[in-house]
Amino acid sequence: MARVLVVYHTRAGNTRKMAERVVVGVVGAHVDGDLKSASQANVDELKDYDGIILGSPTYYGHPAAELKQLIDASVRFHGQLAGKVGGAFASGGVLGGGAETTVRALIDMLLIHGMIVQGTARGAHYGPISIGAPTEKSLMECEELGARVAELVKKLAK
Repeated sequence: MARVLVVYHTRAGNTRKMAERVVVGVVGAHVDGDLKSASQANVDELKDYDGIILGSPTYYGHPAAELKQLIDASVRFHGQLAGKVGGAFASGGVLGGGAETTVRALIDMLLIHGMIVQGTARGAHYGPISIGAPTEKSLMECEELGARVAELVKKLAK
């Protein structure tokens, strides 16, 4: 069965709440979904998944160092993630505080690995964001992200 890994970092718990809903979307699309914090994730296991979704709080307009360290460590198997499906989401403290640039930075990391990232024509085009605690709308966008990645994983597996 296809597998998607959702890796996140959190301090206040907001990004974890979002990550949990992303996994709900993955599982709802009948794909195995694993949830791990960046400190729990082993860089070598990234190759074992068909999809990888990254979630981070925003610090100075960028992802948390813990996520960046995981991706930096993955350089030793650069190119081996090519063709896998990716996605990203972020939380931030204030509107205009860089949550969208955080999502874009995470997507850039996935694209450099040769991964496939699908946007959406409605809602959070690049990936869900929350300002402070996630609202029901942002949580629904997280669930939709998980489902969208899972559905694309299944299509590519055929």
